[in-house]
Amino acid sequence: MTQKCGVVALIGAPNAGKSTIINAIIGQKVAITSAKPQTTRTRLLGIAMEAEAQLLLVDTPGIFEPRRRLDRAMVSAAWDGAEDADIIVFLVDSRAGLGTKVTSIVERIKHRKEKTILVMNKVDIAAKDKMLVHTSKLHELHDFDETFFVSAKTGDGLEELKAYLVAAMPEGPWHFPEDQVSDASERIMAAEVTREQVFRQLHAELPYATAIAMEQYKERPDGSLEIHQQILVERASQRAIILGKGGHQIKEIGAKARAELSEILGKKVHLYLHVKVSENWDEDKSLYQDMGLDWVK
Repeated sequence: MTQKCGVVALIGAPNAGKSTIINAIIGQKVAITSAKPQTTRTRLLGIAMEAEAQLLLVDTPGIFEPRRRLDRAMVSAAWDGAEDADIIVFLVDSRAGLGTKVTSIVERIKHRKEKTILVMNKVDIAAKDKMLVHTSKLHELHDFDETFFVSAKTGDGLEELKAYLVAAMPEGPWHFPEDQVSDASERIMAAEVTREQVFRQLHAELPYATAIAMEQYKERPDGSLEIHQQILVERASQRAIILGKGGHQIKEIGAKARAELSEILGKKVHLYLHVKVSENWDEDKSLYQDMGLDWVK
């Protein structure tokens, strides 16, 4: 069997569904998701196997107009993730229409050398007539190599998309073992799972003002994992919200993160969460390194 291996970079505006698509193609969860935009903060490599091909799926942060250092680092990570890809998948929320976030991305990718395909996501809940109008306008802006209509939630169209990607991969040796599904370390995955629960359980803008810092990660003699994490916030009022009345909220975040980590890692996890006020955490260079982001001026 001739092996094939290539890089597929998914880019798009926030909340287009990139992480959900990658999880669906791989067949298990490797990237965190939530209904809120900008959930993904760093580049993540998901690895999907299909017959002779190994697809290296680069999940990137949603591209938007950056306002602070963390925003700039996230957008930089998105474009860096598309560098030297064999295929760029431009993912569009079919319901949302064509705002400047979408059209500005098209303007940048139409000058790139990589093969580009358009994937219209969330077709299960989009108005078909409007979706077709949006698709036509996007093709006027750029001559995409191929177009797919999919639903990451229901799985519609994903097999066709996956088959296309497999056929398009160049011949070459696999870069990872067959049973590996991500390049993320356990430490990064643990922080991401906790951050996902913060996004899922808290409302408004608070999740965007938080980060997860690893304090300790060690294996106990019985084989279980002991993990200590700090949830960093910018103000004391935010700390109170995350703690909740009588500590109820942080207990809920911890319980759900612990259960998911135990399932993902296949071992018992002891997770200890602490909330710390750090007014300028987004200016901490070491934290960017922990998140896998470059320090962007």
